[in-house]
Amino acid sequence: MSHTFDIQQTGLTGDVTGEGRPILLLHGLTATRRYVLQGSSLLARQGFRVASYDARGHGESAPAPEPGAYEYRDLLEDLRAVLDLLDLDRPVLAGSSMGAATALALALEEPERVSALVQITPAYEGEPRSEDLEEWDCLARALDKADIDAFLELSGVNRIPERFREIALKAVRQRLERHRRLDAVADALGVVPRSAAFDGLDGLNTLDVPVLVVASRDDTDPGHPLGVAEEYARRLPRAKLVVEDEGESPLAWRGSSLSKAVAEFLADPP
Repeated sequence: MSHTFDIQQTGLTGDVTGEGRPILLLHGLTATRRYVLQGSSLLARQGFRVASYDARGHGESAPAPEPGAYEYRDLLEDLRAVLDLLDLDRPVLAGSSMGAATALALALEEPERVSALVQITPAYEGEPRSEDLEEWDCLARALDKADIDAFLELSGVNRIPERFREIALKAVRQRLERHRRLDAVADALGVVPRSAAFDGLDGLNTLDVPVLVVASRDDTDPGHPLGVAEEYARRLPRAKLVVEDEGESPLAWRGSSLSKAVAEFLADPP
């Protein structure tokens, strides 16, 4: 059973499918709720209640009330609103990239609200970016003009190994075409990299919840460094790190395999 929900006061849109232990999915910057588990329904079939939503300005959700309101504190308030609306009692929070940082920020502030975390290709290093901001701004300008071809050229997808390039280009194009307002995604691109999800990594050292850290290797996904995922796993007391074998496509790209890894982790957490 599946149904769509809307939160009028925030303009967020999402859906819920399945019955059982709750899992809430949080997607990455420029993605939508379809691109956390890549469309896999395995977790819902295995007895989980899977909820997901499009972040503000993304997918079917409304833009932020002003162009600058895409900071992590704004995303965190949206996450709390979804938890309250759906009455999710200590769900698993499974976030990818921007969604991973948002989920971790909530767990650090209110650990009693979550039962476990799945950190898929985390990229936040404990402080806002200070380098490569012009590259992010160029990507934002491309989306503001709805120029997906320019975005793809600037994104670096053309530089990943050739055996994965075509499928990656197709996936990025498809996810961009799912947005109602590319100009709103452009606004988010200009704000999120400059924003602080939480203050430093020291808080990870004492976070007492099970955490599955899903990494990607740098040759296929340099924007989500393997070293960041390894540092998360080193610091988090109850963490397990998984990464694809050399030469394989990233686990984060393979929804069924990723879902299986999540289910196995939750069945026997550290």
